[in-house]
Amino acid sequence: MLLAALFLSIALYALWSLVTLELNYRRAQSMGIPLIRLPVDPLNALWQVSEEHFWAFANFLHLPVHSWKRVLRRGWQFEAKADLFFEYGPAFALVSPRSIIVQICDAEAVREVLERRRDFVRPSETYELVAVYGPNIMTASPADWARHRKVLATPFSNERIMKLVWDESARQTRQMMADWSVRGMLSSIGKDTRTVSLNVLATVGFGRSFDFKPYNEVEKTDTKDSYRDSLQVVLDNILLILLVPRKYLRYSLLPEWLQSIGRAGDEFQKHMATMLDEEMTAMNQGEKGSGGLMASLVRALDVNQKDKTKGMSVEEVYGNTFVINFAGHDTTANTLTFALVMLMAHPEVQDWVGEEIARVTEGVGEVWDYGHVFQQLIRCKAVLLETLRLYPPVMSLPKRTNEHPQQIPLGDKIITIPPHTEISNNTLAVHTYARYWSDPLAWKPSRWVVSSAAGESVYTPERDTYFPWSDGPQNCPGMKFSQVEFVAVLAMLLRDHRLKVEANDGESPEEVLERTWRVANDCNAHIILQMNNPSQLRVRFEDITLK
Repeated sequence: MLLAALFLSIALYALWSLVTLELNYRRAQSMGIPLIRLPVDPLNALWQVSEEHFWAFANFLHLPVHSWKRVLRRGWQFEAKADLFFEYGPAFALVSPRSIIVQICDAEAVREVLERRRDFVRPSETYELVAVYGPNIMTASPADWARHRKVLATPFSNERIMKLVWDESARQTRQMMADWSVRGMLSSIGKDTRTVSLNVLATVGFGRSFDFKPYNEVEKTDTKDSYRDSLQVVLDNILLILLVPRKYLRYSLLPEWLQSIGRAGDEFQKHMATMLDEEMTAMNQGEKGSGGLMASLVRALDVNQKDKTKGMSVEEVYGNTFVINFAGHDTTANTLTFALVMLMAHPEVQDWVGEEIARVTEGVGEVWDYGHVFQQLIRCKAVLLETLRLYPPVMSLPKRTNEHPQQIPLGDKIITIPPHTEISNNTLAVHTYARYWSDPLAWKPSRWVVSSAAGESVYTPERDTYFPWSDGPQNCPGMKFSQVEFVAVLAMLLRDHRLKVEANDGESPEEVLERTWRVANDCNAHIILQMNNPSQLRVRFEDITLK
C-alpha cells in the first residue's frame, strides 16, 4: 500500500511537471526567441541535492540527455562561455516546469535590464538563504533597497578607508611573503590568499586586526576569542550554514565537527553584537570608534532609531555585516588565486608587471603611499581586469520582470518579456563574445593597457560588454575596495619575487604549462566560481634580487 502511494505520488508529480512545462513553453513562445526545454528546474531542491549523482549515473550508462545536458549542470556558463549564443543568437530561454529564464548576451539588452531597476527587479527570494543573520541588501525589497544601498555605499567611497585597505593589504602580504620565503615550496596559495583577504576585511571593516598565519595554523576548534576564526569556520562551511539553521547544527547527537560549525555560527553572532556595542559606546561618548564599515552601520542604526524609514535596524546591521563578509571575502581571494595561477602560466607577464612596479616604486622605500602609488599601477590593475573577464566570481546576474511585460532591444528587433519572467545577464558569455573581444578566450592583460605619449592608461571597453561588478544603479559598492586590495597584494608580491610552478619528475615546460591551465580551469560554482584544487600545483617563490 505504501509503495503504491509512493509510485502514485511520483506519477502525479511527473504529470504535473509535464503540464506546467508545456504551459511555460507556450508562454515563452510569445518572445520569438529560441527555447530549450528543461525536465527539471535548476533551483529544484531535490535536483540540487542529487545533481552530481545523476550526472555520474548518466555518464556511466551513456544515457542520451540531449541539448539540456549543457545547461542543467550547475555552473554550465563556465564550460559553455559564449558558444550557445553563437548557436542560438543573442538571447534564448530555458523553460522548466517552474520557470522561464531568458539568457542574454547582448550589450544593449544588458544595459536596459541593469539600468531599469524598477522594471527588472532583483529576485530577492532567490537570495533569502543569505538572510541567516538578518535582512540585508541582497534580500531587500525594491522599496527598501535604496535605503540599504545608501548606508553601504558611503564607506566604500571614502578615500581614507581605501588608504586603510591599501596599507593593511600591504602589511598582510609582507607577512605572507616572509612565511613563503621560509617555506620556499608552496602548495597553499589559494588558502593563504583567503587568509589575507579575511584579515584585510576584518581590520578595515570591523576594527579587528590579525597578523597573517598560514592557513593550517589558524585555529578552527576554539573560536570563542576570535572574530576572524569564527568567521573563517562560517565561510569555510557556508553552504551548510546557509541551508541548515544553526540551532539544528548544535544538537548533541550530531558529530562534533558539525556541532563546532554551529558553535562558530553562534560565536560570529556574538562578535557582531560586541562590535556593535563597542561602536555604539564610542559614538555616544563622542569618540571616533574603529572608523571602518561597522562605524558606518552604527551611524545608520542611530538614524533608524529616530526615523524607521531611514538607516538600518539592529537585525539589518547584523544581516549586512554578514553579507559584506560573505560577498567581499571569497570574491577577492578567489580572483587573486586565479590571477596568480595564470601569472605562473605566463612568466613573461610577471616580468611585464614587475617592470612597472619597480619603476613606480623606485626610491619610495618599503612603505608605499596609497595616494602616490595605486593610480600608477596600470598593469597590476590590467591583471585584475583580465582575470575577472575570464573568471568572474558570479557568472550571470539574475533579474526578473515585474508584474508588467517589459520590452528590450535585441539586435534589430524588440522582444517583449512576459511578467514575472526571470532574466540572466550572462556575464561570462558577454566577456568571451567575439563580437566584443578579440581573441576572447586568451588571458592577455595587455589588452587593458593603452599607451600614449602621456604614458599608459586603462582601456575602457564598450558599455556593458564587461560587468564583473555588475552595472547600473545596483552595481557592487565594494568595487574600489577589491581593486585596491588586489593591486596592493600583487604589487608587493611581484616587486622582487616571481612565482613558478615546480615541474614533476620528467615533465617538460610545455607539460607544466598544460597542467597549470588544467588546474586553473578545473572549477566549480557551488557559491561562486572557484578552482577545485589549486593545491595540486607546487609553487616555488623566488627572490629575483638574489640571482
